[in-house]
Amino acid sequence: HVQLVESGGGSVQAGGSLTLSCAASGYTYSNYCMGWFRQAPGKEREGVAAIDSDGSTSYADSVKGRFTISQDNAKNTLYLQMNSLKPDDTAMYYCAAEGFVGGRCPDDFGYWGQGTQVTVS
Repeated sequence: HVQLVESGGGSVQAGGSLTLSCAASGYTYSNYCMGWFRQAPGKEREGVAAIDSDGSTSYADSVKGRFTISQDNAKNTLYLQMNSLKPDDTAMYYCAAEGFVGGRCPDDFGYWGQGTQVTVS
């Protein structure tokens, strides 16, 4: 079965950096769209970044230029490099996976990790 395990969260001061990792198992990694989402207390979950089948990436406007999504297919691992962190970035960050639709990432993801907390002060 699909399993996604995030790591790398923590507490950091504004302006600092963190790198999140998501170890995937239980499926053919390269056949799935991978994405990062986050949810802050009292707010709806929002998409942060995703990688399509051709390696193209997409980002939420709020993180463009500061966050970078990448993956290592050989290690079945997804990353999120987060720089210039702001207090508004404080949230639980989730890794998600779903099969491609027409070679593109779908709107909805069916597989989720347990999340890793990022706190920026």
